[in-house]
Amino acid sequence: MTQEIFLTGITTTGTPHIGNYVGAIRPSIEASKDAAKKNFYFLADYHALAKNEDPDKISQSTLEIAAAWLALGMDTGNSVFYRQSDIPEIPELTWILTSMTAKGLMNRAHSYKAAVQANVEGDDKDPDKGITMALYSYPILMAADILMFKAGKVPVGRDQKQHVEMARDIAQRFNHHYGDVLVLPESVIDDHTAVLAGLDGRKMSKSYNNTIPLFAPEKKLRKLIMKIKTNSQEPGEPKATEGSTLFDIYKAFASAEETAAVEKQYADGIAWGAMKQTLFEYINDRIGPARAEYERLIADPSIVEEELQKGAARAREVAVPYLAQIRHAVGIRALGSD
Repeated sequence: MTQEIFLTGITTTGTPHIGNYVGAIRPSIEASKDAAKKNFYFLADYHALAKNEDPDKISQSTLEIAAAWLALGMDTGNSVFYRQSDIPEIPELTWILTSMTAKGLMNRAHSYKAAVQANVEGDDKDPDKGITMALYSYPILMAADILMFKAGKVPVGRDQKQHVEMARDIAQRFNHHYGDVLVLPESVIDDHTAVLAGLDGRKMSKSYNNTIPLFAPEKKLRKLIMKIKTNSQEPGEPKATEGSTLFDIYKAFASAEETAAVEKQYADGIAWGAMKQTLFEYINDRIGPARAEYERLIADPSIVEEELQKGAARAREVAVPYLAQIRHAVGIRALGSD
């Protein structure tokens, strides 16, 4: 039976937080152990350049994200875990795809339209002010990431669905011109994946500076959880679980039975301070073993680098011959060959 090919990218901006863990890291690590699937996971450091991040931050984020995935049990034997910039075939494919991509398609990209809208609302005479070609055309790089490894399935959040659709459009246009060379991808959206609120009640996001780092030291983890925004209800007052950031985070980590027990405590009027302590102890107990491994990897980046180089070698076993096929299809070939 042919394995289904799945591909997931992680942009190397910022430190992994608990929202990343429940939304993307945990399900991906579980999937990495599924022998029925061929999973590719990559660190999207070229994509990070589009965000104009500080070079040292990109490098540090690459280490932290890779170390987090490895510490949490990524099966690098059954899956391919690599750094985007270690695969030179990806930018080459990006340029080939750029030659087939309509400008009008890029004009419709959500990220570009949002940047233009911000300029217009700011009364700027130039709607494209501050917009780089990296931001404008990065859906083509994303298409190359997907198409390079013949990924049929791409797990994404609903806000990323457009990029998979664009990759599919680009592949269809390419195939119309050059034959059935590229695999058409499909997005896989899990509507049951938890989206956690952060310290201030808004969606947990680096851009809001309201995150709880996944591997924060014990004292810092407790301090951050104690800062989570709650209402003014007193101890003893029955409390609603709906809209409670504390409950939602606990539920994202706990079993159904454990969640039901805490739900009863809410109905019985648990004090917010007691609930925060419960949440801290629960997360700390479960993250503790992986945190120790994470800290070991951070202290010795050469271990992480070795894993990424192994992954890059395996990824290029696919990318090198496939790009040769693509180059031949578009007419970039040895003279005298058919």
